[in-house]
Amino acid sequence: MAAEKKFISEGVRKACVERYLTRELKRAGYGGMDITRTPLGTQVTIFAEKPGIVIGKGGKQVRQITQDLATEFGVESPQVEVQQVPNPNFNAQIMAERLANALERGWYFRKAGQSTIRRVMESGALGCEVVLAGKLTGARSRVQKFTEGYVKHAGEPSETIVEKGYAIAVKKLGTIGVQVKIIPPDARLPDSFEVLEPSPKQAKEPEPIEVEAVGEDIEEEIDLSPDEYPEEV
Repeated sequence: MAAEKKFISEGVRKACVERYLTRELKRAGYGGMDITRTPLGTQVTIFAEKPGIVIGKGGKQVRQITQDLATEFGVESPQVEVQQVPNPNFNAQIMAERLANALERGWYFRKAGQSTIRRVMESGALGCEVVLAGKLTGARSRVQKFTEGYVKHAGEPSETIVEKGYAIAVKKLGTIGVQVKIIPPDARLPDSFEVLEPSPKQAKEPEPIEVEAVGEDIEEEIDLSPDEYPEEV
């Protein structure tokens, strides 16, 4: 298989696995996954708000997920690991799912979007952006954006430090797409800098100067008696 086809097939497989986990682990607060190849197989790390639901009673749910990854998606020797999300307010996928559920329950889109922004920023995030697209109020679809703080949209920082999450809210008028971007508080921005205060320099104490007694030798030479003068040749 050519390298290009291999990359495309791996990307399609990862997207299918992502969709499957989002559907199966919706109640557990699914917050994303990470796939890493190891010499023993494929390490699949699942991040969830409630890891107990992912594992299931006696590990039944996680064994079913492992079997589905191997049979339906062709993942070689999958080894599933479940980790709990330390702060769900900084996980863009969890916040997108919460916002989609709020819209499906009948929340007004402005109230739901502003509530999500406020919750994320009060937790200490550097920036947050929420984009809602679809039939929000009428028959015509439109896009509504809510932004607060600092959010990168281009370049390498937008791919490395910006957390992104997607969800879909199904309503009577139609579907609404939800996109959430979050910059966590520990992110290191490329244009950030810190001004350090100069440290006070300690003045060096002057070294003591030793004064030699020169006058005593001169007085001894002056006090010589005439008999002690050297004879002239």
